[in-house]
Amino acid sequence: MSATTSAKSSSPKRSQQELRRVAVSMAGWTVCGLALFMVIGPLLDVVWVVASRGISVFSIGLFTTVTNGTGGGLANAIEGTLVLSGGALLIAVPIGVGAGIYLSEYGSNKIGSLIRFLSDVLTGTPSIVLGYFSYIVFVTTLGWQFSTLAGSITLAILIVPYLARISELALRQVPVSMREAAYALGANDPVVVFKVVLPGALSGVITGVLLALAISVGETAPLIYTAGWSNYMWNGQLTH
Repeated sequence: MSATTSAKSSSPKRSQQELRRVAVSMAGWTVCGLALFMVIGPLLDVVWVVASRGISVFSIGLFTTVTNGTGGGLANAIEGTLVLSGGALLIAVPIGVGAGIYLSEYGSNKIGSLIRFLSDVLTGTPSIVLGYFSYIVFVTTLGWQFSTLAGSITLAILIVPYLARISELALRQVPVSMREAAYALGANDPVVVFKVVLPGALSGVITGVLLALAISVGETAPLIYTAGWSNYMWNGQLTH
């Protein structure tokens, strides 16, 4: 009799605890939903406004005609982005990957520590500061004016640290046994680096190059001081 009574008295307590857990869970999900809406809502609103107002002018001409005042297309901007980013990669990839190779294979000294320190400092430097520095050096001092070469060099300076550190990390992932096997077969340092280590880290290096390309494509602040804006297609000149 007492066992039956205690079971009956404990069941309301369990039901109250379950209701409390359900209420807390519902409150938590509600807060999470509101937070998600606060984050995604403005983005969806921007996408909707741009899509609803821009669909009327979205055509193939948007990508094939140049800018004309506040109208026209984006052909000159797209071409300029490709030219500047391509030039930056041509400059930055050999330097960045070369620095990554040095840091990975021979960088356990003071020079390697200095390169890593300078790379970290350059990574944390605001891009507009680099743009203003390039404006003083290339546009004003060297007299290149707003030009393709000034913009490409500025973007290259911006992405070299990323290439160096990502390449270093990718090269360090190559097993030491592969290096030791190559040395055991009589290979010298250049052969080990370029025939064994670099091919083994190629996917990571390519990832670094793609990341650097994305960074250079998305940068605008340094180009304000170096490349400027043109309503025309690129004429092939580098310094004017």
